[in-house]
Amino acid sequence: MRRKMLLNTIILPFVLMGCAQSQNNEDSGTSGDAAVSVTDFADRTVTFDHVPERIVALSNGDVDIVYALGGEVVGRPNSKGPIAVKEAEHAEEVGSTHSVDIEKITALQPDVVLGGHPMNLKDVPAIEGTGAKVILTGANSVDDIKKQVGLLGEVLGKEDKSKEIIADIDRKVEEIQSGQSERKPRVLLVYGAPGTNMAALPNSLSGNLLEMAGGENIASDYPGLDSYPQYAQLNTERIIESNPEIILLMSHGNPEEVKDSFMNEMKKNAGWKDLDAVKNDRFVILPSDLFGTNPGTRVKESLAFLQKIFKEMK
Repeated sequence: MRRKMLLNTIILPFVLMGCAQSQNNEDSGTSGDAAVSVTDFADRTVTFDHVPERIVALSNGDVDIVYALGGEVVGRPNSKGPIAVKEAEHAEEVGSTHSVDIEKITALQPDVVLGGHPMNLKDVPAIEGTGAKVILTGANSVDDIKKQVGLLGEVLGKEDKSKEIIADIDRKVEEIQSGQSERKPRVLLVYGAPGTNMAALPNSLSGNLLEMAGGENIASDYPGLDSYPQYAQLNTERIIESNPEIILLMSHGNPEEVKDSFMNEMKKNAGWKDLDAVKNDRFVILPSDLFGTNPGTRVKESLAFLQKIFKEMK
């Protein structure tokens, strides 16, 4: 009897531990591989029963963040020139947030497709029809990029790494803002494509970067366009009245062509030649990988680029 009681005393704790572990697994809905539920930028709840391994990203920003977190993609956005993230060079091109190639995505059999909000909200049913989950992100500010990093850190099980990246971005922002002078240069920031030029507003990523780097956006009170609320129609009279000291030009490609198109439009007004930016030839074509698209974790470089331009005005 004493021997039996002794065995029960030894075995019982292990039985209880096993029961507790089994209960924990049942509570999490997994057996050893924890499930995760996240809320994306469209307020959609997306649940994964394991960490996604095959990832397709429709924007360069998401590609950059995935690699910064230690992951990789099997599908990436189309690129006419050098790709934004060299490590993703061998990934399959699958279109972009503007034009999703469902056939190529289907062939890749991804676990998750990272799209843009609200651009790709309409594409969710078609993408999910391939068997993939969809996460929608966006980047109209530095805070949005930090939110992207945190979201993808959750999805990939890299929360600690995502916190490091966010802290690094915060340090860069603090460094740049602590070194600013009270005088802010007057800036016009133009997004251009051949035949189309728009002024970037503060609620766009580039507009947010402009202000964080210490510039004054002369178009800050322009009314946003219905189809592109982060941008406004150029108003030559108001531009001349504000007299920008710097004109920044950004585009996805053909920057010189965009500059010529913009200049031809502005020269129609006689007062154009008297602007400080024109008299001092302060036109800057911004790098497309830092401004023509979401730069992801390289947003620190975007801020540093603008800071250097503005400091040269002092």
